[in-house]
Amino acid sequence: MPGTSSDLTRLRIAITAFFALDGFLFAGWVVRIPAIKHQTGASAGDLGLALLGVSAGAVLTMTLTGRLCRRYGSHQVTVACAVLLSLSVALPPLTHSVLALGAVLLIFGAAYGGINVAFNSAAVDLVTALRRPIMPSFHAAFSLGGMVGAGLGGLVAGALSPTRHLAGLAVIGLLVTAVAGRTLLRHEPPPATSPAPSVPSASSVPSAPSASSADESTRRPWGRTRGLVIVFGLIAACTAYGEGAMADWGALHLEQDLDASSGAAALGYSCFALAMTAGRLSGTALLERLGHGRTVVAGGATAAAGMLLGSLAPSLWAALLGFAVTGLGLANLFPVAIERAGTLAGPSGVATASTFGYGGMLLGPPAIGFMADWLSLPIALTSVALLASVATLIGVATRHAVPN
Repeated sequence: MPGTSSDLTRLRIAITAFFALDGFLFAGWVVRIPAIKHQTGASAGDLGLALLGVSAGAVLTMTLTGRLCRRYGSHQVTVACAVLLSLSVALPPLTHSVLALGAVLLIFGAAYGGINVAFNSAAVDLVTALRRPIMPSFHAAFSLGGMVGAGLGGLVAGALSPTRHLAGLAVIGLLVTAVAGRTLLRHEPPPATSPAPSVPSASSVPSAPSASSADESTRRPWGRTRGLVIVFGLIAACTAYGEGAMADWGALHLEQDLDASSGAAALGYSCFALAMTAGRLSGTALLERLGHGRTVVAGGATAAAGMLLGSLAPSLWAALLGFAVTGLGLANLFPVAIERAGTLAGPSGVATASTFGYGGMLLGPPAIGFMADWLSLPIALTSVALLASVATLIGVATRHAVPN
């Protein structure tokens, strides 16, 4: 078992590598969707149905992965899912029908959902062992990996076919898994430690026993924690709803409602993503200063204000500022929600909160579309602010709810 500082540092680097790899591979696939749509001859509707394979695979796998982590260990499951994710990312360009594409995306989605539960469970164990709120740093690695994957995809799109590009990503994924996975497989999750001293905030949620490595007798029964885990899942869902909405509708809002050029409109999501990454990179310091409860409250309120500006501002630059503020506000809500759920209930908590979060990301884009048809796109986007406000209220209500 890892006990020394150097062992824990190696584990932190390895887990960070898997977070970054996940974002890198997913973004690499996303940027090649248009080319694969053309290759399969899919209509927009057919492609939408095929893409549901990713969502369905992820949601169906998340609960199962929690059980696998409890049985085999989060490190082993992380490595296995990383291998499957790396191999499956190369499959979409090999398909030539919508049905086949949907089938391979179901496999890809299963690996994606599985690795998210597994490495978040491993990260919760490490957070407990280090007794520092470093969860946002792992999610910052995911964001950075996504930006690198998307940037690389844009650079090679004209030079490489989707088959060669995604095959190359598969090779990179297997190499990273071989290197980082060796560290995970050589070390068991860190053992539970005594609760950390409270961060200097009355609103901080106190630490609980380690997630997947703690003995069952040291954990509160699942029935007694289910309500709180679901509450943290709702925070994750509110956050992911905003992320999904910004990814799919932000640029269209700038172009359609503020008459921005396509290039300027693309800056909208870039501002949001960069601000979110910066917020996560500074998340550990923020959590140490404010505590978990106040971070959720401050982040939700900031995101609500930013999205009201971003959706209702009359000028492009004010809207871009609003998008950036929204990214800063939402940055640490999801990591905090997953960490708290995992600390309370181990891999089962991570799986439940992740499923809620993924559900929010799935709900956001179509919900915005329906509301835009009924009302207008700017008004529809204010629902992101509304749900950020809900996360704020949940943060206020639960900041003292988790006992030692």
